[in-house]
Amino acid sequence: MTTTPSTAPDTVDVLVVGAGPTGLLLAGDLAAQGLSVTLVERRPHGISNMTRAFAVHARTLEMLDSRGLADELVESGTSLSAIRFFGGLSLDLSGMRTRFPFVLITPQYEVERLLERRAGAAGVHFRHETRLTSLHQNPESDTVTAELREADGGTSALEARYVVGADGVRSQVREALGLPFPGTSVIRSLVLADVRLTEEPPGVLTVDGDGDAFAFIAPFGDGWYRVMGWDRMHQPADNAPVELDELRLVVRRALGTDYGMHDARWISRFHSDERQVPSYRTGRVFLAGDAAHVHSPAGGQGMNTGLQDAANLSWKLAAVLHGHTAFPEALLDSYHRERHPVGAQVLRSSGALIRLAMARTPLQRTARAVATTVLSTFRAASDKAIGMVSGLSISYAAPRGAHPLTSRRAPDLSLREGRLHPLLRDGAFVLVTPVGTPTPAAPAPLVHAYWKDNRTTALLVRPDGYIAWASDHPDPAALRAALTR
Repeated sequence: MTTTPSTAPDTVDVLVVGAGPTGLLLAGDLAAQGLSVTLVERRPHGISNMTRAFAVHARTLEMLDSRGLADELVESGTSLSAIRFFGGLSLDLSGMRTRFPFVLITPQYEVERLLERRAGAAGVHFRHETRLTSLHQNPESDTVTAELREADGGTSALEARYVVGADGVRSQVREALGLPFPGTSVIRSLVLADVRLTEEPPGVLTVDGDGDAFAFIAPFGDGWYRVMGWDRMHQPADNAPVELDELRLVVRRALGTDYGMHDARWISRFHSDERQVPSYRTGRVFLAGDAAHVHSPAGGQGMNTGLQDAANLSWKLAAVLHGHTAFPEALLDSYHRERHPVGAQVLRSSGALIRLAMARTPLQRTARAVATTVLSTFRAASDKAIGMVSGLSISYAAPRGAHPLTSRRAPDLSLREGRLHPLLRDGAFVLVTPVGTPTPAAPAPLVHAYWKDNRTTALLVRPDGYIAWASDHPDPAALRAALTR
C-alpha cells in the first residue's frame, strides 16, 4: 500500500461525500457561491443506469428552475398530470398552482447529468474512485480531517471546515460518526431489472398490485424499461439468484401481462427500509439524502426529498462560511430542525402508500377502499395528499407571532423584474416590496424586486425559495430587524 506524500492535508471549505443528486446539487450550490468544494465518490466517473428514481415532483422542479435547470430537464422526460397508485387510486395534479403542474418521469441519471455539469462549471473538484475511511473533528482548528483511500490503495488526508455525507443508505460518513440508523425493512426481496418490452404499456407509468404481488414499470426513454416486482409468497434473501422468469411471473400476477419482457441487461434483488438518523448534524458534519433517511419507493419521494435537503443546507453553509450571519450555530442547527420533520413525514406517507399496496386481509383492503374513496371524493383530502407528495405544501415552523406566510414556500411570483425563480439563481435573498421602497442595507447578498401591482405586503425570500419574513404593512425598522435576523 502506498500513501500520498504530504506534509499537511489539503484544505477546502466543504467536503461533500457522495456524487448522487443530493451531493451534486449541494456541491454545485456551494461552489457557485465562491467556496472551495471537493466531492468524493467511490464509483468510477460516468453516468450509471443503476437508478431507482424516476419521478421529479413539482417542488423539486421549482428548485431546479431557480438554478436554471428545470426546462432542460423537462425536455428529457414525460410529464404526467396525474399519479396513479395501487388499488385504483389516482391524484389529479393539473390544478396545482405552480409552473410545473405535473410529475416528470425521467431517469435519475438525467438529473445527475445536469447537476454534474453545473457543479463542474462552478469549480467543484471531483475525486472519483475514492472512499472515505475515517473522520476526525478538530475543535482547536474548527475543521474536520477526512482520511481517504484511492482506487490504487493510496491514502490521503483532506481537511475541511465542514463535511456533508450524501453517500446513501450505506453511508460511510454516518458510520464514521457512529450514528445509529433505526428502522425496519418494510419490503423484502424486491426484484429490479432493466428490460426490453415487446408490447408498449398503455401509460407512461404502469403500477398495480393485488395485495400478494405488485409491479411497477417506467421507461428510460431509449427503448429500455425499469421493472420492479414483489411477491409476498416468494421472498428469498437479497443475495439469492434471480432470473427473468421470476420477475415475469410476478408482473403477470400484478398487471395481467408482462408485456413480453426480454433481454434483461441487469437484474437484482434488494429490500426497502424505513430508517432515519436521529440527528442530521454532528458538530461540523451533516447528513443529507439517503444517508439521513430512507423509505419505500411509493410516491417517488426519495430523490426529491434529498435534493430539497441539499437546497436547505447549502445556503446556510454559504452564509456561515462567508460570515453573513451573526448567529452561525443557530443557522446551522436550523437544518436539522427544519428537515428532520420533513424526512419523518415522508417516511409516514410513503409507508402508508406501500402498506395500502400490500393490503391483504379483509380489514386492510377495506381500509384501502375507504382511503381511495375519501381521496377520490373530497377535494380537501386530495389537495392535502397532492401537496405532500409534490412537496408544494412543505413548510417549516415559524416563530411565534410571525406573519402567516413566514416559513412557507414562495410561489414563482410575477414581479416587475420578471419571475421570482430566476432572481434566486445567484443564491441571494430576494426582497419583494411595494414600488418606491428604498433598497435597505443588508448583511448578506440581497436582490430587491418590486410588485407589478399596488400590493403593500413585503416578503423576504430565502435562497431556497422559502419566506423568511413577511409583513402586510412594513416599516423601515421592522425590515432592518428582519434582514439582521
